[in-house]
Amino acid sequence: MLRYLLIGASFALAAGLQPGPLQAFFLSRVTKDGWQRTLPAAFAPLISDGPIALAALTLLSYLPDGFRDLLQLAGGMLLLFFAWSSLRDWKNYQEIEMEEPQSGPKTILQATLVNLLNPNSYLGWSLVLGPAVLAAWDEGPRFAVLLISSFYFTMISISMILIILMGKTLLLRSEARRSLLLISALLLAGLGIYFISLAGWNLAGKYLSEAANQLYLFIPLRF
Repeated sequence: MLRYLLIGASFALAAGLQPGPLQAFFLSRVTKDGWQRTLPAAFAPLISDGPIALAALTLLSYLPDGFRDLLQLAGGMLLLFFAWSSLRDWKNYQEIEMEEPQSGPKTILQATLVNLLNPNSYLGWSLVLGPAVLAAWDEGPRFAVLLISSFYFTMISISMILIILMGKTLLLRSEARRSLLLISALLLAGLGIYFISLAGWNLAGKYLSEAANQLYLFIPLRF
């Protein structure tokens, strides 16, 4: 149970700390409307991810377990790529600045649209969260519910904290934002290694099992 709780919370924390369209939207609205009016936008991922998650889980449920393991392996590699990208941005942070749009959405529904157009949501559910949720479901529905609840509780909480810190100008300092990039890179790297190890172990176990069965069938023929 603790494993799925940590997977959901860690991935949400890493994703929430990553500079992206939604975080740029938060910054834009805080500077224009203040953090109090921007705070409800933290719930946007909970709304926008619904159809994405449903589509990903439906498609993944029809795939054989071996293919899910391959997707999870690809997801681990994707997380390592994101970790490397975040680490690179951390090292060269003087050249990396979050853009402030001239105008932005003013309602939670428009913020939801911003998140729907973010490709990271589709990649996350197809290669990381989707396979992890299905693996948790195989152990028991409560584990899948725990993983999803942990992810969105952490995502909404970290978004609210970021909005408040932006409003208090604490997060507008380059040192603070640079530190968040490093934290995100470390979390993404840890998750990437975990998913690659898990998928590799599952694939190796299935390969060895099939090889053992083939050997078992072959031996009687030799005698």
